[in-house]
Amino acid sequence: MARPPDVERRRELLDALVAEFAKAGIGDRSLREIAAAVGTSHRMLLHHFGSRDELLLSIVEEVERRQMALLTELPSEPDQAIAAMWANLRRPELRPFERLFFECYARGAQGEQPFARMLPGAVDAWLARAASDGTELDPALTRLGLAVARGLLFDLVATGDVDGVDAAAGAFVDLIRTRSTQA
Repeated sequence: MARPPDVERRRELLDALVAEFAKAGIGDRSLREIAAAVGTSHRMLLHHFGSRDELLLSIVEEVERRQMALLTELPSEPDQAIAAMWANLRRPELRPFERLFFECYARGAQGEQPFARMLPGAVDAWLARAASDGTELDPALTRLGLAVARGLLFDLVATGDVDGVDAAAGAFVDLIRTRSTQA
């Protein structure tokens, strides 16, 4: 069944916005500048997204959705799954999205709308998605893995210390591997 034209156009715009943001970031660019970059008008962006903040949140939600979709492709062993997920998350081209995620998350944690709607779903959605594949996952360990990944990503976007952050991710993978062999 085909989507209605308005829904389809919003999807096309969102895909173009994600691609544009990956290429040039959004920063303090106006809606007019962003619209021109994706071949539309600022009024159309407002029509489809409501506001600049809603547009930013839509980008974050879309990138999160795409990253969650990768969960089904991960190895079944926890240590290997964490290593594979980290290899994906640490890609330099994702850095602008990670910065935007943390900005929106912090604004949501302060109760600022529309960002507050991210919470607690930014955690719960990942936990539910991880649990939905039918494997027996320890919910506490899954939450810990998410927290470690986000903490390391925050460190990475704040410091740019790729080697140090990768070493910490490797140490976490080793801890999980050791835990798995002792179980």
